[in-house]
Amino acid sequence: MAIDPATFAIDPAFPLHRGGKIEVRPAVRIRDMEGLALAYTPGVARVAQAIAENPELAYDYTWKGNTVLIVTDGTAVLGLGDIGPMGALPVMEGKALLFKEFGDVDAVPICLDTKDVEEIIETVVRLAPAYGGVNLEDISAPRCFEIEKRLQELLDIPIFHDDQHGTAVVVLAALISAARVTGRSLGDLRVVMSGAGAAGVAVSTMLVEAGVGDIAVADTKGIIHHTRDDLTDVKALLASRTNSSNLTGSMLSALDGADVFIGLSSGQVPDEAVASMAPNSIIFALANPTPEIHPDVANRTAAVVATGRSDFPNQINNVLAFPGIFRGALDTRATRITEGMKLAAANALADLVGDEARPDYVIPNVFDRRVGVEVSSAVAAAARAEGVARR
Repeated sequence: MAIDPATFAIDPAFPLHRGGKIEVRPAVRIRDMEGLALAYTPGVARVAQAIAENPELAYDYTWKGNTVLIVTDGTAVLGLGDIGPMGALPVMEGKALLFKEFGDVDAVPICLDTKDVEEIIETVVRLAPAYGGVNLEDISAPRCFEIEKRLQELLDIPIFHDDQHGTAVVVLAALISAARVTGRSLGDLRVVMSGAGAAGVAVSTMLVEAGVGDIAVADTKGIIHHTRDDLTDVKALLASRTNSSNLTGSMLSALDGADVFIGLSSGQVPDEAVASMAPNSIIFALANPTPEIHPDVANRTAAVVATGRSDFPNQINNVLAFPGIFRGALDTRATRITEGMKLAAANALADLVGDEARPDYVIPNVFDRRVGVEVSSAVAAAARAEGVARR
């Protein structure tokens, strides 16, 4: 639906975005001919030659050591879907702004006018020498899985699809705290997840790694289980890792007696299905802008409720994760971001809440300045422990 141009004058979002939200500024100043000769020719030639002989020096003497490339094709923009590369640009600018604001990481957004997997991979590989990491953003499934996997095989810098892994880190952190609030351990929980796209696959994988008791994941055709004959390779692998109770049928039927609901799709859940969950249930309804279960409904029976929105308590927001994760990866010059690094980030977020956890506080506030410091420190330590750090 087209936006009425009259909206531009009354909607405060438009003035904020006029001219874009990011810019390039010099890190050094040139005030005389001597400075010019050092910053550019002939001084720059000495630095360039040294880097040509030892490429690792690029981390110290260029922006590579603190700069991430943000890559999208605009096919899966949160809440908007396939809006193309031009429509995605303000979202990618916003991502770059958050990188800088919350992790002091410089980021450059590129919006590619192609949906072809091979073209995306080739483009990123050709651009990669100038960057210390790549953040894939808003690329639709299942292409995003192959793009991330192939790029990580081809490059020796971290490749991170935030829609998958950033979401998974924050969900796990909030679930650790929510379990504490309800007097459970992760191993006690039976989880039902709505959505088997990029985020659903990553969240379920991370919850399994963290020791969650059982997870049943549902797509549009119902619960994913190993006897279904319509599964993609990604979903078949998901079936092998989840649903130890061998549930079949609909997501709504699986909710009966479940401890946790995690919504990563746009479908609505009827009130009666919500009421069928176990006492003191945990509901993370993360669809934006309309949660699968409205908090007013969820709070009738659930002990802890989280959404993806900022106007309700317990916002599951990826900005809690990705700036600190990349800060830690860049600080150690990591070659990749491992499962251990992601788990370390989730535990760091949960530890910030700690014993202060309560129904309306299971995840830190995005403006808690401890977040970036603690997440980056935990990620750096994990990178060194797992042998992917170069310093």
